[in-house]
Amino acid sequence: MKFFRFVKEEIDVIKQRDPAIKSSLEVFLYPSFWAILKYRKAHRLYEKGHYFRARRISQRAARKTGIEIHPGAKIGKGLFIDHGHGVIIGETAIIGDNVTLYQGVTLGGTGKEKGKRHPTVCDNVMISAGAKVLGSFTIGENSKIGAGSVVLSEVPPNSTVVGVPGRVVKRDNVRVPYSDLDQVHLPDPVKNDIQSLREQIELLTDKINKLEKEGK
Repeated sequence: MKFFRFVKEEIDVIKQRDPAIKSSLEVFLYPSFWAILKYRKAHRLYEKGHYFRARRISQRAARKTGIEIHPGAKIGKGLFIDHGHGVIIGETAIIGDNVTLYQGVTLGGTGKEKGKRHPTVCDNVMISAGAKVLGSFTIGENSKIGAGSVVLSEVPPNSTVVGVPGRVVKRDNVRVPYSDLDQVHLPDPVKNDIQSLREQIELLTDKINKLEKEGK
């Protein structure tokens, strides 16, 4: 019965977050479905101390799906990994409910910590393609991580992060709905900074021109 409940939940998750799905049967073609199913099995073994068996299941799943989830990671309900090749989730990572990951996402460590060394991703977070979240810190609920970002420090709730290294742009305190999975139209703080510098240069140029005219 647990398997059928899992299938039903995955069908609902994929239908909500992937407009490409046309029928419920397609869920069985999604690498995300099989990767998470195998993770659940491996995680139960890991918690019982059967580490080798757990790792064997997770590594087989990684070879077949391209999604590597360490059996020690803690993952809530409603995780969706879209086009998941290259996704890596480390041993001490914690993922909340209704999280969406795209291809090439890494929830990794820096190689320096002991104990908890991977990120904690809270509920309703979207992490876009190619983003790297490295270290033991928290990504606050309802946040979005832009494509290709490298996040190395804490992210407050309801935030958007873009760039290398990742920079936070605060958002309104509103939950990110499933339909808001836009990875493209995100704030660009670098562009904003450049625009601000241009405006300041124009003001200074005007002042210099006025002073030169007065001096003549």
